[in-house]
Amino acid sequence: MTYRLKILPEAFADIKEAARWYDEREFGLGIEFLREALQAVDTLSKHPLAYRIRQRRRNVRWKLLNRFPYRVVFRLQDELITVVAVLHSARHDRQWRERL
Repeated sequence: MTYRLKILPEAFADIKEAARWYDEREFGLGIEFLREALQAVDTLSKHPLAYRIRQRRRNVRWKLLNRFPYRVVFRLQDELITVVAVLHSARHDRQWRERL
């Protein structure tokens, strides 16, 4: 099955904000975060069902980044994957739930 990928503007803003934060800590680290986050988003379209459902009613799942403590929160509806947020793992679920 082929899946389409849609990324909410808020999710792009999450990625940019985190990359900026990492770059302020260590030059170049923001670019590394950006690459890993975008690669994680890109892999969703290949195997979205590989990630456990976190909210069954809305079919929300998330993928954890390998190096950084962030998760890509996405919703799967038929053949459409919607990336809702890219948030630090310690952040409360309320932040992405408000976007649905």
